[in-house]
Amino acid sequence: MRTLKMLLAGALVASAATAQLAVRAQKVWTLAGAPLDNAIVLVEGGKVRAVGPAASTAIPQGWQVLEAAVVTPGLIDARTTAGLTGILNTRHDQEQLDTSSSMQPELRAIDAYDAREPLLEHLRSLGTTTVHAGHAPLALISGQTLVAKLRGTSVEQAVLVPAAMVSCTLGDGATGGKSPGTRSKAVSLLRQELVKAREWRDKRAGAEAGKAQERDLHLEALADVLDGKLPLLVCAQRAKDIDTALRLREEFGFRLVLEGAAEAYSRIEELKAANVPILLHATMARAGGELENLSMETAARLRAAGLPFAIQSGHEGYVPKVRVPLFEAAIACKQGLAFEDALRAITLDAARILGLDARIGSLEVGKDADLALWDGDPFEYATHCTATIVDGAVLFRGAK
Repeated sequence: MRTLKMLLAGALVASAATAQLAVRAQKVWTLAGAPLDNAIVLVEGGKVRAVGPAASTAIPQGWQVLEAAVVTPGLIDARTTAGLTGILNTRHDQEQLDTSSSMQPELRAIDAYDAREPLLEHLRSLGTTTVHAGHAPLALISGQTLVAKLRGTSVEQAVLVPAAMVSCTLGDGATGGKSPGTRSKAVSLLRQELVKAREWRDKRAGAEAGKAQERDLHLEALADVLDGKLPLLVCAQRAKDIDTALRLREEFGFRLVLEGAAEAYSRIEELKAANVPILLHATMARAGGELENLSMETAARLRAAGLPFAIQSGHEGYVPKVRVPLFEAAIACKQGLAFEDALRAITLDAARILGLDARIGSLEVGKDADLALWDGDPFEYATHCTATIVDGAVLFRGAK
């Protein structure tokens, strides 16, 4: 049955380029302007062809028509390990962390991501169309991340950005082994590797023309961080670790994206001055350990302060290993974040931080046709996702 589903998904993606589809809804949240009542979204060739009121948007003859109470852009999980983390929680489907070394920036997410993973089907059934996935924040540098659409049967068919960021951790997550055993040791090791990468990069730049420098995948990845080609995604939960991340950014000049940031509410002014985007922890993450001081109101506080952020599902060390961005945003909405802001935190704002807002995150003419259809308010517990569309292909249909 799973093989049949995969084959069908691949066929649907292949046919999306010629698909002609109309979605009619009582309310359409485009996130490109005010929501539209009694509106229609036209999809052709995998792109949004038109969005407008039903009274002025004609559905071409012969097009497939879907009905919904509410339509939103497809949801974007701003940070997850899904695709490396599997649904069975057994050794063969847990590829999110290699413990042989504390720093492995050369590990590529595309070499571990499984587009056929059933956990991705589960997320798609709940409106998710894009994931920023990769190695878990459980080592000083655990590896790279990627951005993928929940489509196709291979990483080549799914991937949007093969190398998106390099995952780094400051705090308890980086000090669990024999070395590094303390925060100061972890930061000294990280600083030393960045210095080494800078020297290696400068030597490469100064090499004589035609003289090839010996390859070093480890240092190449860190050189890409120093050159601004790849942001350093730093998981820092406690305020003192956020301070360290900002200090390292100032010292080395890399592009910093904060992950987790449980105590970000205590560093509002510093984060505003640095203008650092935040992939905020899952709203319902367990308040223990480094997250003991988390607040369900942090998203609302960040929005009030004008800080760029998105809500992530993150990584959990227990079954089912992956949270759902829809549910995390819904709770943030109930804890002071306005509905549209909560929706943006798992669509357009996530796309902006990932550098993909020209393609995804909102329903606008010319953008990718990624839509989620609902039979009610998406953030209400009793609402169902009735269909998920990725690049114009209907890849999930639920009960009406």
